[in-house]
Amino acid sequence: MMECRVLQQNARSAVLELVGEDRYETRAYELWVNGRFLREDQKMVTIINGLKPDTSYQILFQWKDGDEAEVNIHTKPEYVTLNVKKFGARGDGKTDDTGSIQAAILCCPEYGRVFVPAGIYRIRNLFLKSNLVLDLGKGAVLQAFQGREDYPVLPGIIQSYDKKEDYNLGSWEGNPLDTMASILTGISLEHVLICGEGTIDGGGDFETWWVSNINRIPPYRPRVIFLNRCRNVVIQGITIQNSPSWNIHPYFSENIRIYGITLKSPDNSHNTDGIDPESCSNVEIAGVHFSVGDDCIAIKSGKIYMGKRYRQPSENIVIRQCLMERGHGAVTIGSEIAGGVRQVMVSQCVFSNTDRGLRIKTRRGRGKDSIVDEINFSRITMDGVKSPFVVNSFYYCDPDGKSDYVATQEPVAVDERTPEIRNLSFSEITCKNAHHTGISIYGLPEKKIESVSMKNILITYHQDAKEGKAAMMRECSPTRRQGIFVRNVKKLILQNVEVLGAEKEFQYEAVEEIQ
Repeated sequence: MMECRVLQQNARSAVLELVGEDRYETRAYELWVNGRFLREDQKMVTIINGLKPDTSYQILFQWKDGDEAEVNIHTKPEYVTLNVKKFGARGDGKTDDTGSIQAAILCCPEYGRVFVPAGIYRIRNLFLKSNLVLDLGKGAVLQAFQGREDYPVLPGIIQSYDKKEDYNLGSWEGNPLDTMASILTGISLEHVLICGEGTIDGGGDFETWWVSNINRIPPYRPRVIFLNRCRNVVIQGITIQNSPSWNIHPYFSENIRIYGITLKSPDNSHNTDGIDPESCSNVEIAGVHFSVGDDCIAIKSGKIYMGKRYRQPSENIVIRQCLMERGHGAVTIGSEIAGGVRQVMVSQCVFSNTDRGLRIKTRRGRGKDSIVDEINFSRITMDGVKSPFVVNSFYYCDPDGKSDYVATQEPVAVDERTPEIRNLSFSEITCKNAHHTGISIYGLPEKKIESVSMKNILITYHQDAKEGKAAMMRECSPTRRQGIFVRNVKKLILQNVEVLGAEKEFQYEAVEEIQ
């Protein structure tokens, strides 16, 4: 008998996870609910929809070889369902349904549900509230308008009258800047569930949102979902596509759970990161399918101003059973991490054809609070990832990124601007069809990485491997089939690390101890 655990349950659905060594998918199984066949599936994290409130269910996973997993649940009660069509929404793909859906949200009582049935609902922005369930039914599409004039502005900083604190609403790439309100916007909320089988289409295109130099024009582009200082929010099951910029941006928030969703944007769309927790704590991401134009997941904690003012790291972040395709990096830490990042666990994921797999990017100037520590990656499969492991302490984006201060490989003075990387652990990872460099690690000469542990890792290369830069830094030359390059690390542990077919197998500089 296999084991199954409940990740989340509410009045109408449940999120279930199989416990085992498989990654994202397992062998095909049948799902039975109260003795009735529901569907076939293969995912390690699956969602059962269409349940009734305050009802007991027996859910059975059944394999052809006779193996089974069983779990019993009792759904939560529900006071009322508000169908947005009763509030005037048409869902005809033409009418602006923003006001009707917003009215349903504002009228929804505690333990109530706002339900969006099948149809195409044209919207601008929807502002969420606490104690809300927003359920997108199968075939429902929230289709965002594309004009910049359609979006209200969230000011970056509003001075409070006590002159002690800023009221920060808008955020763009780690700075408190004027930003367009997102398709779904949550400000200081708690106990919110966004769920269902429907889709949110952010209206991203190459004429309005994904065009050259668009980031120089404030107010900056909206996300699909922006959660500013929220608590206890769950996002499950939905599909998000064509985001104008980042798909989901939790910001100074805690207890955020994201299960079984799909994120889709063209691979050449600008800044369409999948999920970017920024200065957040207690985040769980499981069973998510990413196919985006930038980093699939980028963990952040602000640029210099926000890092110094709030000193709020992103911490206690768990990522597992995800499929990450295309994009610049599968799981990225940085580069806006002036507040630090710690206690990150990534496991049982599949990375396919991303530019980089496990990616850390920082640089001088991020500051003394920019401490990266307790980062663990395990049981991961990569295929077609150009550079599987990249740790870069000289990341060169932003106007000052290519300055001598950021880029020099010579030691500079350690001061309040100096970031730090402490303990990194990588284990049980297989990488095939790599291109550039298998393992590329650049620490700072004046502040070396404390410890890098790599155990039970296999890297092989694509038969037609392409040349390219593993790390986005000024002093990084293009490589092809390079094996392991490590510079400026205090302690390097290599146990059962195989790199097969490399033209340059192992290079290290300024490494104090190798085990």
